[in-house]
Amino acid sequence: MAGNIAWARALCYPGAMMTDLPVAEALPALLHALGQPGGNAVLVAPPGAGKTTTVPLAALEAGMGGKILLLEPRRLAARAAAMRMAELLGEVAGETVGFRTRLESAVGPKTRIEVITEGLLTSRLLSDPGLDGIGLVIFDEVHERSLEADLALALVRDLQRGLRPELRILAMSATAEAEKLSALLAAPVITSEGKMFPVEVIHAKRDIMSPRDLPEAAAKAVREALVAHPGDILVFLPGMAEIRRTAQALERCPALVLPLHGDLSREAQDKALRQHEERRVVLSTSIAETSLTVPGVRIVIDGGYRRAPVLDTNSGLTRLTTQRISRAAAAQRAGRAGRLGPGVAIRLWSDALNRGLPPFDRPEIFAAELSGLALACAAWGEAPGDLPFPDAPPDGALKAAQALLAQLGALDEAGRITALGREMARLRAEPRLAAMMLAAPDKPTRALAADIAAILEERDFLAQTASADLQLRLDVLAGRGEGDRAILSRVRQAAKIYRNRLGLGSLPGFGAPGPVIAAGFPDRIAQARGADGSYRLSGGGAGNLPAADPLARNRLLAVASLDSKGAKIRLGAALDADDLPDFLRARCKTTRETGFDPVSNNVSVRERVRLGNLVLRDRAAAPNPEEIQAALAQALSTRLEQLDWSDAAENLCARVAVMRGVDDSYPDLSRAALAATVQDWLAPYLAGMTTLREAKSLDLYSLLRGLMSHEQATRLDKELPAELNLKHGRVRIDYSGPLPVASARAHVFYGTDATPQLAGGKIPLQLALLSPAQRPIAITADLAGFWRGGWADARRDMRGRYPKHDWPEEPWRG
Repeated sequence: MAGNIAWARALCYPGAMMTDLPVAEALPALLHALGQPGGNAVLVAPPGAGKTTTVPLAALEAGMGGKILLLEPRRLAARAAAMRMAELLGEVAGETVGFRTRLESAVGPKTRIEVITEGLLTSRLLSDPGLDGIGLVIFDEVHERSLEADLALALVRDLQRGLRPELRILAMSATAEAEKLSALLAAPVITSEGKMFPVEVIHAKRDIMSPRDLPEAAAKAVREALVAHPGDILVFLPGMAEIRRTAQALERCPALVLPLHGDLSREAQDKALRQHEERRVVLSTSIAETSLTVPGVRIVIDGGYRRAPVLDTNSGLTRLTTQRISRAAAAQRAGRAGRLGPGVAIRLWSDALNRGLPPFDRPEIFAAELSGLALACAAWGEAPGDLPFPDAPPDGALKAAQALLAQLGALDEAGRITALGREMARLRAEPRLAAMMLAAPDKPTRALAADIAAILEERDFLAQTASADLQLRLDVLAGRGEGDRAILSRVRQAAKIYRNRLGLGSLPGFGAPGPVIAAGFPDRIAQARGADGSYRLSGGGAGNLPAADPLARNRLLAVASLDSKGAKIRLGAALDADDLPDFLRARCKTTRETGFDPVSNNVSVRERVRLGNLVLRDRAAAPNPEEIQAALAQALSTRLEQLDWSDAAENLCARVAVMRGVDDSYPDLSRAALAATVQDWLAPYLAGMTTLREAKSLDLYSLLRGLMSHEQATRLDKELPAELNLKHGRVRIDYSGPLPVASARAHVFYGTDATPQLAGGKIPLQLALLSPAQRPIAITADLAGFWRGGWADARRDMRGRYPKHDWPEEPWRG
């Protein structure tokens, strides 16, 4: 009963201002679902329904057994939501309602609702796995499916299923795609229809050809809308560059033109979110798409594009690309025009193109680099596949992320988190940046690494035409130069935070940036090749700098920022091979590579130090005897004819080839096999030699015979003898043809009545009987049959030609 009273009180808290909001009608059902121990819920409410500020306050009044964490996808939205809720309570941020972002916070001892950005919730979970004192975690704008939100949701749900069954989870979405979240959380879906005013949607007659044409088209649409429709204008553009160009095109516009994006100063952001007496044109990124309220807007002009992270599988890097939005995102943007009264949404694309847009934006987990996710899961103690993600991380990207973490030393060979990996997770930085800071050998270098990490996290505060040398940015950060003040302010603040986490205080950074960068980007050590500005990367691939960039004069670079589209090096620093971090130096492999110069007839040795694909050092070295032997043997592998190929050696190889047809245990003495195994059978006999000519002195027959065992050699001589020992002489057997052939003058075969057998008769032998002039009289495999048959005709012919020679009638007796 007490719970029901609390829910009823919540409906009218803190006054009519809340109950007038559209989401109020859904509060009874929502609070009832959350009122159960461990009760979860999914709330679907359109933009402008008031869910971001109304629901946390109502849940606080209802009592959820602890503090409330409200997760917001963007820093600006987190601060704005906290300040609005505090205003509704008649307080300032930091009292009942507070907020934390990466760069600022307003939280006090009385804070009961804490609005935090996505990355901070993951860090909090890793440092406080039980979320002590938290009764409810609210995920706002969960439909955006950012990588950090998906990860945090998986970890909180895993915590609820295990240690904290009483913990409550609420997922709030502006779209109707809630079934997946409902199944994941085992929660009911509660829908608030909202009280939106009608919005007229106007599509362009023709599509713009390229996002480059967007500023001009947007400025034209703004000028026309200022004449045709009342109210302030909210223009959606993909990024800062388009906002700047559109603002330039609207310089003489009869309205106040204000930018709105995450890189603005707090004052500039507040100015864009505050209503003014004169008409406003707010040029915004997708930051104003959902949880932020831009007052006074009756007209939305939508460029139809957004910046989104995409994983480049060739480089393994995530890069921001300009993409078309989904139909769901377009509907949310259009809804911004219907909060105060009837409005109009002007879309800078055709109705035909609109029908072809995807229904929803693709979850970031399918497109981003996953090393941060993989490290967080390892620190949590669960494999990603065992955690309740809305969509499982892609296997290929996950394996690439785990390989990178292993390379950085965060995971061991079994994939478990190391002590270094836990320190990296504690730093709450991207894994590469965390590894970079922790690898610094001393405090000044660690402070330098903190500066570099802060620079790499933010946009470049120098002009695009500036050199890619990171040292220039460090000089500006130290006050020796000018840059974008807003970005510089955030970089300095981030560097201060990292210094505090590293226990460095205000210690200034000192040292060369190259080795520091190399520790976090070991796969992006770059070595010059060919033309100025062309580099080969240690992890594979290439990088390029304009030839005019002073950084391109260096032979070796450590690359911190690489645009995989075109492989342009955006940020890097000079590097000396002697200054590599210790763990990279340990990975370098020194090889000695021998070669043979047939012109000089000398053996040469190159000593090379390699890191991945790079050769860091290459110098000539004096060859040792073993290297000379190996090089000579290798040279002879293509020049075997230079050895002493006597008839006996040639015939031995032929005999063994025939024998292998009977017994395959015999060694292969073919030229191809001998060439492939020169290091085994020939190199040992080249000791002390320095030229190929000396190898001619080797007794090749003995070397080859030595490749057989004593038993094999004895059997070979018995079954496939090199010669026949006959009554009237010895006859050499030629084994090189299709069949073995023994050739000799006919009289040598006198006294032999049968063809000798080879290998017990398994190998046929042909006998070639020759005339005194060494011409064939007969070739036969059946000597006995020849003596008693064809010999009579041959005898008559031979007696006529060679009467002085003996031509008996019965030569087998002879």
